[in-house]
Amino acid sequence: MDWTRLPLSRATVDRAALRRADARTLVDGWSDPRTRVLLLHEGRLAVVGDGDEVRLDLRRPADLGPLAPDRAPDGVLRLYLGEDEEAAYQAVVLPDTAWAGTGTVDIEGVPTSADDLVGRLVWSTLRDVGHALGDRDAGLAATAVGLAAWHERHPRCARCGARTEAELSGWTRRCTEDGSEHYPRTDPAVIMAVIDAEDRLLLGHAPHWPERRFSTLAGYVEPGESLEGAVRREVAEEVGVVVGEVAYRGSQPWPFPASLMLAFVARATTTELRLDDEEITEARWFTREELTAAVRTGEVLLPMRTSVARALIEDWLGERIGGE
Repeated sequence: MDWTRLPLSRATVDRAALRRADARTLVDGWSDPRTRVLLLHEGRLAVVGDGDEVRLDLRRPADLGPLAPDRAPDGVLRLYLGEDEEAAYQAVVLPDTAWAGTGTVDIEGVPTSADDLVGRLVWSTLRDVGHALGDRDAGLAATAVGLAAWHERHPRCARCGARTEAELSGWTRRCTEDGSEHYPRTDPAVIMAVIDAEDRLLLGHAPHWPERRFSTLAGYVEPGESLEGAVRREVAEEVGVVVGEVAYRGSQPWPFPASLMLAFVARATTTELRLDDEEITEARWFTREELTAAVRTGEVLLPMRTSVARALIEDWLGERIGGE
């Protein structure tokens, strides 16, 4: 397992952070033929292809007339994502509510309203297609989805409650009342393959998951806590197992809405299970043969391939396993 190439950690585009402070970056980029635009609508990405052959449907600004800075409907959010040798990249986040469109196109077949544009495109979630995107697209998509989620959840100032506005090419928000600047948040979360002395893997089922879905344990890091401490605490709280050695493996963003998943292998020193029913409704120790058979028969559904949990499971198993 190459832990530097987790599905959503394969970014290749230079974020070019110094360009964010230029108030003209987004506007001037719209008239630059090198610019490519990623589109987001209702938490979904515009994509082309299916299965393991998926790419972002990156558009030239000239193809997006209804979304030009001087024509776009209210509520459109623009984000500067960076650049590489081929292009500069922006994201346009379309409001969740639909607009009253004319239903027409111009002489070249380009939609004349944002409604028409939304209807013409194919939309998928990052959860569903993240693993299938190429390195560049995975990085662009993870950044755009994370930023868009933060903007959606922080329309008002945490200090005074006044309205905030996007600044710094979409990378900050500023309060319109007290002028305070607000930055995107990232919540560290540990996720761990818990393995016992017999080399069995512990998987659990959470109450809000689909029936038969099993995954590795995970939880958020608390204030004043080390990552290793969080691993031991979460395992003890959720299933009553004591963990000794904890070894770091890798990390990837998980922008649903704002997590950074930090992956570990945790060695259990006890095996008796005492479940916290609010967090875990079922937990089981699996040998490799038992897990392979359970997946084959449909008794167990594994986490999606975009997730770190899937990488941890397949790393322990020693091979890629079927399903999703």
